[in-house]
Amino acid sequence: MKIGIVCPYSWDAPGGVRSHVADLALALMGHGHEVSVLAPVDDGIDLPEWVVNGGRPVAVPYNGSVARVNFGFGATRAVRRWIQEGDFDVLHVHEPVAPGLSMLACWVARGPMVATWHSSQARSRILSAGYYIAQTAMEKLSGRIAVSEQARRTLVGHLGGDAVLIPNGVRVADYSTGPRLESVDLLRPSIMFLGRIDEQRKGFSVLLSALPAIIEAVPDLQVIVVGPGDLDGLRSELDPSMASHIEFLGRVSDEVKAAALRSVDVYIAPHTGGESFGIVLIEAMAAGTAVVASDIPAFRQVLEEGASGALFESENPQALAAAVIRVLADPAARTELEAQGWRRVQEYDWDIVVDDVIAVYESVTVGGEKVTTDLRGQIVGRLGGRST
Repeated sequence: MKIGIVCPYSWDAPGGVRSHVADLALALMGHGHEVSVLAPVDDGIDLPEWVVNGGRPVAVPYNGSVARVNFGFGATRAVRRWIQEGDFDVLHVHEPVAPGLSMLACWVARGPMVATWHSSQARSRILSAGYYIAQTAMEKLSGRIAVSEQARRTLVGHLGGDAVLIPNGVRVADYSTGPRLESVDLLRPSIMFLGRIDEQRKGFSVLLSALPAIIEAVPDLQVIVVGPGDLDGLRSELDPSMASHIEFLGRVSDEVKAAALRSVDVYIAPHTGGESFGIVLIEAMAAGTAVVASDIPAFRQVLEEGASGALFESENPQALAAAVIRVLADPAARTELEAQGWRRVQEYDWDIVVDDVIAVYESVTVGGEKVTTDLRGQIVGRLGGRST
């Protein structure tokens, strides 16, 4: 099968949707399918041969964050050209109502199309205001997928219809084996945070507020922080006694991220909301690392209400500190969390999850129709020039 996948967010920036798309593409290719991914790209250096540059992204506020997406005349032409040249059996768009390439693909294309919803939003001004515009894209979809119950509720609540639940996957082998970070002293207790440090909902400020209590109880603590942001500005603001415990790695490759997760004792997920799943929890468990996470609904579901990872009250630094101290101080409890996490992560191995995605593809391609550009033009004709 020839499969076209659209990622609306920048290929250069870390994120759950981008990781999901990359892993899905690799899993599909591992099952013998031909895959092409269209995504915004800032830096085309070392771009995989199966990723097509969809244009330079710009930053826009979306879903409580800042999304790096691409839209407009140039993006529309890029989408149309990619579809015309791809000869795809099925088109798979992710976050189809996010402003950018995914929605443009829904407008430009016709034929077998599948969409996956990732976001969890109790209320969305963008979706409410753009309801009728979104519907012109949604009516063309042949299949719908949601990565979690929270994402499914967002779809149903804002746009109607329903979706099959297929969770995020993780390439377990990529995280369970490989080197560790040389900078992490395995004889010292260590914790790790992963995310954009200046994005409020990722909860880094909650971790910072909890660190003095954790360091007091664990004086030789190492803290590994992975993710982009104003690192120099943050370092200058930190108390030296705290800064000496923290190593900021900034933005890293997937390989370094996996190595970091394998190297630490505990992964901390202090997110405050806006998460529909929590792929990083699965990645940490695949690396054999114990997880301590806030008790937001998506994390509670992934961690089985605390059976496969420790939970603490969201946005409560004292509760976070107590949970981390407890797990670091009790090797037996930590080993049990690692074992339960490893058990849980087997359900999310892409080697298993990809079969469900392929089943959706097969259900929408039974007639043998190919994906083509939509000659009717619709709204995209006004956005990106004449239809072809």
